[in-house]
Amino acid sequence: MTNTPATIIQIKNTRAFILELVKDLTTEQLNKIPAGFNNNIIWNIAHLTAAQQNLCYVRSGLTVTVEEKYFTPFLSGTKPVKFIEKGEIASIFDVLLNSMDRLATDYSSGIFLKFDPWNKRYGMKLNSIEDAINFIPFHEGMHIGYIMALKKLV
Repeated sequence: MTNTPATIIQIKNTRAFILELVKDLTTEQLNKIPAGFNNNIIWNIAHLTAAQQNLCYVRSGLTVTVEEKYFTPFLSGTKPVKFIEKGEIASIFDVLLNSMDRLATDYSSGIFLKFDPWNKRYGMKLNSIEDAINFIPFHEGMHIGYIMALKKLV
């Protein structure tokens, strides 16, 4: 993984930690939306892939590298609309990790030639693909917190 930012490796390691955190949960637990919440654990996990694709590929004017079913339904502002079955959960887990391998390859290949700047809430300005990649751990850290809170309630 030469020429790959260390951040991409950190993100993949964090994602592996998330999968370890939820490995013993049932399909029902992953899909449960506790009172006071508007989403569930599996939505949060799938959202990490969708957000990374949006931040890195869409903002760079490129096509997302995951199937549509792993993208639009999990973007910010969406919420779970159906029960996600066990086989689909396994696919979401695979895409979570594999999308980082693809990002590393694509970054090293130099395909991110432009970037549409984005002022994120939290006072962060993303002006480049590097800014986007460096924002991902912050975003994923927030969602790890949500996942841990949801896990206590399911």
